[in-house]
Amino acid sequence: MKQRGRHRRRSRGRALRAALAGAALALTGAATMISASQATVAGDPGALKPIAATGSLRLTEHRVPEPWLDRLSAAMGGRVGVDTVLASADHTLRDAADCTAGEREALPVSPAATRAYCWDAEDTRGWRPGAVTTSGDAGEDGRWGSHRVVLSAWSRDDGTPGGGPARVSFVDADDPGRLGYASALLAVPVDGGRDYRALASPVSGMVWYRDKLLVTTGAGDRNALYVYDVDRVQRATADVDAVGRVPGGWAAYGHRYVLPAVASYRLADAPDAARPAALSLDRGTVPAGLVASEYVPAGADRPTRLWRYTLGTDPARAGLPAADPAGHVDAREAYETEAAEVAGVLSHRPAGAGHADWYLGRPAGDGGGHGTLWRQDAEGARAVECGADGSHQCWSGPPGSLSYWAGTGEVWSQSDHMLFALPLASLDEALG
Repeated sequence: MKQRGRHRRRSRGRALRAALAGAALALTGAATMISASQATVAGDPGALKPIAATGSLRLTEHRVPEPWLDRLSAAMGGRVGVDTVLASADHTLRDAADCTAGEREALPVSPAATRAYCWDAEDTRGWRPGAVTTSGDAGEDGRWGSHRVVLSAWSRDDGTPGGGPARVSFVDADDPGRLGYASALLAVPVDGGRDYRALASPVSGMVWYRDKLLVTTGAGDRNALYVYDVDRVQRATADVDAVGRVPGGWAAYGHRYVLPAVASYRLADAPDAARPAALSLDRGTVPAGLVASEYVPAGADRPTRLWRYTLGTDPARAGLPAADPAGHVDAREAYETEAAEVAGVLSHRPAGAGHADWYLGRPAGDGGGHGTLWRQDAEGARAVECGADGSHQCWSGPPGSLSYWAGTGEVWSQSDHMLFALPLASLDEALG
């Protein structure tokens, strides 16, 4: 169990959040909300339909042998923790007011973000933003040790089939007025732990639960998920673009840290196996659930599947999905939706409600512009609407993953090069 620190309320942080809500984010453009009482809007995905047969959602667990991990750690000089990474933050996110108008265009039109930041352009050049998760997922008190932390995934846009190297940026979110960060390359141990390769894949889904970080992989990988232990961060010793063992040390594509995988989950051996594309954590179930959606392109003439796995309670398997003795992980519940190209998924059960609401972020459908945000359940769907013409292209553009921080009531997401948050309550108000 990690030692948790007491939350410090800073007057500067309160003032900043008030300024963001009242002024800085107004630069994204004012939107006039219209009535949300319309029965349907264009692209309505309708009600969720339960799925009875879930064999295509099964995953099979494969653990990296402990001796491999220990051998690699010893060869690299011992592992370090999240505190060490945060203390070495060498880049800073800019507040929304200091971002360009072009960068702010990626933010939601309505409801407006109440805090938003843009990344160091020099550090992120040539990298594509991916999923977001937070220490609000990792622990119930919302902290990792004494820190509030946001994790942001990126993949190298180098034209390589399947994607270039992937990394995770560790953001120190203790002071909302100054978010510093440092990054670690995601890797996979090979050769018995004597070396490692890069995880060459976009990361569209990511959840930090307890000490584990679960990330999705692209279509080129037989594994659907990889798992990382945030207590196993290793130091790289060679500042070169290579990955793994190099003459005189260890390289992580120019990064100071590398995070080796500790497990992976293979897709079901079925022609219709579902690959998780978006992930989020749902603490509204007991035990907590890992929520997933697949990516189905528009025009595919088949529905999109949404489902959840149960996360285990065995201390020996902290942070991992619940598996049977054969290592199989089966879906606890599953649904079909007519929503295509789902880029972000969130499941949340309001207090006193008998069912969970599912929130889906989708692109505009015209290849650009703002996306749409839908809330679905077994009775129907509603979309956020904005503007005098009743458009529901009000969400971020392009839409990204969704992560709910229960302690603050905020939903975090990332669009293009903007990291932002807003209250879930404001989403529900906009949805009617």
